[in-house]
Amino acid sequence: MDRSEIDLTAELALLDMDSDERDRLERGVLELLEYFAAMNAVDIRGLEPTTHALQEGNRLRPDDPRTDPSIADDILEQAPDLEDRFIAIPNVL
Repeated sequence: MDRSEIDLTAELALLDMDSDERDRLERGVLELLEYFAAMNAVDIRGLEPTTHALQEGNRLRPDDPRTDPSIADDILEQAPDLEDRFIAIPNVL
């Protein structure tokens, strides 16, 4: 990327920059392009894509429903107020 592309990009972005700012921006862009070139040189054949850099799998427990009806009965026995087989709570609104 040369100076004319920097100037055009700044103009399109409505940026008013002095020559020092343009120089810093040009150096920064060149550093980024060098970094991208180094990344592009890395052989990634055979690597599976990931959605997160530290993905190690699901850390949560399996979502297995418990079908033992005695658990629900135990919970309902502890509720202060019931309506049929539902726990009744005071109205909030």
